[in-house]
Amino acid sequence: MAVPKRKTTPSKRGMRRAHDKLDAPAYIEDKDSGELRRPHHIDLKTGMYRGKQVLTPKDD
Repeated sequence: MAVPKRKTTPSKRGMRRAHDKLDAPAYIEDKDSGELRRPHHIDLKTGMYRGKQVLTPKDD
């Protein structure tokens, strides 16, 4: 069984964990409706994606 030869220092442990944080999700303002949406996602209210009608608009 593999056993570490030396104890991992808090500095090295922290540097390794520095990449594990979660990023806040990105949102962009839709140029047609002005509402916030995720990039590279379909706008569910209008059904548009990259200027093309992909889905039928959702009624509220």
